[in-house]
Formats: sequence, structure tokens, C-alpha cells
Amino acid sequence: MATATTPTTEQTADAVPVDTAEAELTAVLLDPEVIVRDEFNAREHDREPDSDLISSVKAVGVQDPISVRPLPDGTYGAFKGWRRTQAAQIANATAEAEGHPQRQIRAFVRTDLVGRDAWTRFLSLIENDQRENMSTRDTLKAAELSLIGMNEVEQKAAAKALGLKRGTGKRLGRAQRLSDSALRRASAGGMDLEQMATLAEVADVPGAEDRLLRALAKDQDAEDGGRGHWDQVLALLKSEQEDQRTRAKTVAALEKAEIPLLPSHVPYGQKDTARPITELTTSLGNTLTEDNHKGCPGHSARLDEDHQPVWFCADPAAHGHKVRPKPKPQKTEHDEAKAAERARITACNRAWKAAAGPRQEFVSRLVRSSKTLPEEAWRFAAGMLLDLPRFYSKWAGRSEIEGTAALLGVNLPESPFERAPLSELVTLSRARLPHVLFAHVAAAFEHDMREPKGWNDARMQVRFLWEDLTHQQAAYLLLLEKLGQDDKGSYRLSEVEEQALAPHRSEDSDAVDRDA
Repeated sequence: MATATTPTTEQTADAVPVDTAEAELTAVLLDPEVIVRDEFNAREHDREPDSDLISSVKAVGVQDPISVRPLPDGTYGAFKGWRRTQAAQIANATAEAEGHPQRQIRAFVRTDLVGRDAWTRFLSLIENDQRENMSTRDTLKAAELSLIGMNEVEQKAAAKALGLKRGTGKRLGRAQRLSDSALRRASAGGMDLEQMATLAEVADVPGAEDRLLRALAKDQDAEDGGRGHWDQVLALLKSEQEDQRTRAKTVAALEKAEIPLLPSHVPYGQKDTARPITELTTSLGNTLTEDNHKGCPGHSARLDEDHQPVWFCADPAAHGHKVRPKPKPQKTEHDEAKAAERARITACNRAWKAAAGPRQEFVSRLVRSSKTLPEEAWRFAAGMLLDLPRFYSKWAGRSEIEGTAALLGVNLPESPFERAPLSELVTLSRARLPHVLFAHVAAAFEHDMREPKGWNDARMQVRFLWEDLTHQQAAYLLLLEKLGQDDKGSYRLSEVEEQALAPHRSEDSDAVDRDA
């Protein structure tokens, strides 16, 4: 009958805390025949021992202890080392015929894990993920199931061990939707579990995988441990994804209304008979509108740059409409240049809005951190508070607290009748005061820079921030760039922000040359 040797040091569930290192426990000898695969073993593929492992165990036995927990039927469930256990079972079964001894197997018996399935799966994941042949899909599934089944304290500890942000566990299930080939490429490219989950969220954007892998490679080449390039590319991908969703929503609404969506481009050699209804009149010369054209069989639409419908008639001549008389314009180089400029403005505007996400996330990490706020940051904030530039005083005069609260992670009461002063909701101490003041100043800047289009007071004309920053806005971006570099590259400016800062960098360079 199979037996287990009693350990020299008694271990009980109460005596062994969650984070006890197994190196501090005493391994006992078990007969391999009383060991079965634990239901919560993380490895679901490549579970069988290979011939090399079996030959090694036949020759010298299992060298490293496995980990098991007692099961109700008297057996032990292996959540670490199941392949080694199988090799030991095979070796013992052929011991007499092949002339080598039957051996017991050393095991850490984890009585503290009885009834704690999620933590058992997590420990199995850690063990198997550090060994060869653990598939990425198994890793994702085990991590997801482990975190879902844990309490908040265990989730926090497990997420930290896996290098995940809080809340990522709920997204790991989405990562499993990636194909096996995509998971292999992501793993080979150095993506961690959190990044794979993020990739899955934006995988429907064309080229997302390649763009994220290139960004990750840039971050890895920087050798500072940051992920600034990744964050900027991810922000653009999310912006493009939102663009896709807006288009899909508009298309769905048109389909529901049974309004045909015309192709944006007509194949070469085919005549495009469709015309916007703004260019048409009724047979009597009256204006056509969406409402009075709805009954026309040719009522249709194309989408503009913002994916909103522009109403067309598919064939005005066939449906009795007249074209408004106007001279036919000749497309000139100037027209083409204007079209290219419109496309550039659209792309830069989209990129500017997308860049706000990583920028605000970085500021939020700074002001929520328990570390001392860098001196450059609190000096910058103090300068704004003392000098009171116009944009800051206007923003402060409106008493808007949502932006500051969001950066600090403060939850505001939903009802306006329950609102309390922000000073009563934040943690104010001598150590935290610089963080709070910098968050306040940063919130004013983010409000001032929220839209790519602004107003140039000196020239009395509209300006785009990505080509005409104020000196204060430029100073803010340069500060964040410096803080991100000092924080191991955790934040990097986006391409559009770099473009906006280029004139200010050259001004600084000119000033240095003049001083020299």
C-alpha cells in the first residue's frame, strides 16, 4: 500500500501563510501511484513527459521536489511537476523488467491550499510558465481563471507577480481570442500578458499587431525599461478603432433605415451618376433637402471624413432631378494641394487628441505615486501659481475640479447637491502637497490643450496647436518629456507633439548660440 513519510516539521494550513516559499518547507516522500493531476494545474497542453525526461527519471529519479495538495479521496493532486510524476510512474512500472529500482518521489504537501483552487492554479502557472513548452494560450487561460477566482488581496499579490496592472485579469480572456500564430508572434516579440490582452482589444485595427511590435522593439532598444513608444502607438490605434466604430454605427443606422450606402470610389471606366442633393433641384427648380428627397428611389448616402452621412441621389436624371447650373471647375494643382492639406490637418488633429491619453496617464502616475515629486515638477507648478498666466486664471475662475480629481484618482459625488470642496476630498499633507498642486496645474494645461484648434490672440486668427504652441504649452510638454526620460522612459512624446515642439527646440538652440 502506498505511504507517505511523515515530515520532520509539522505543516498545517494555519502555519503556512500564502506567500510561504516552498524552499522553507520540508519535502516528504510519496509513492507516485498516489499522485494524480490536480484539476487546477495550469498546463493543459503538452502534459505528457517526453522520452528524455522518462530516461532521466529511470536513471536517477526525480531530482527536484514536486508540489501537491491533499485531495478528499486520499490521493494528492500535483499542481507542479505532473510531467515528472508521470515519468516516475512509468519508470516504476518498468523497474522490475528493466532492472532499475522503484523510487518514491519527494513532494511539498501544501495543506494550506486545500479549498484554494484559484491560488493553486496561480502557483501552477508561475511554475509552468518558467519551464519550456508552456503554451501562451495555456498561460493566458490559467492567469485569467486564477485571478477571477481570487479575493482582492490575492488578486493584488498575483497581479504583481505576473507583472500585470490591476484589472488586467478581466481582459486576459479577450487575449485568448487571438489566433495561435498571433500569440506566438506576440510572445516572440517580447509582449507580456498585459500587452497581449491589449493587442487583442485593438486587433481589429488594420496593422495593429505589426505597429505594436515595432513600438515594443523601440522601447526594448531604448534599454531604459520604459514603454513610451508602446503607449503612443496604442493611443493612435484606439483612436482609429473609435473611428471604425463611429463608421460602423453610422452604416448600421443607414441599413436600419434601408438607405443604400454608395461606394466611396467608383471603379475606373464606370460612370459615377450619383450627385449630392445639395447640387440638385426638383424638376421645377425647387431646392432638394433630406426630408423632401426621402421618397425618391435614388435616395442614398456617402460618408464624410467624420463618418457622417452626406445625402445623394444615385441617378438624378432617372428620377427627374435637375443639376444646379454652375460652371464646371477645373481641378488645379492648387486644388490638389488643398486636398492634401485637408488630409494632413485631419491626421494631425486625430493624432493630437490621441496623444492626450498617454500624457494624462503619465501625469496621473506621477501625482498618485508615493514617491517624492521631482523638483522640476513642483517648481514648474509653483511658477504657474505665482505668475497666473491667462489660460490658468480663466480655467481656475470656472472652478472646474473634474480634471484635477481625475488625475488624482479622486471619486466625486455624482449628485451636484453632494459636492464638497476638492480640498476636503484629497489627501493633503506636507509630503503630498506638491503632487496635488502639480495635478491642479496639469489639469489646467490639459484643459487648455484638449482641442487641436485654438486661437492666436496676437494674430487674431485660428491656430492649430500642433504647429503653433504657446511658450507655456511648449514648456509643459518639455517638462513631461524630461520627467518621462528620468523615469526610465515611462513616457515619450508622440510624433505630433514632437512636431509641435520643433520650433521651440530651435529657439532654445538659437538662444544658446547667442549666449555663447
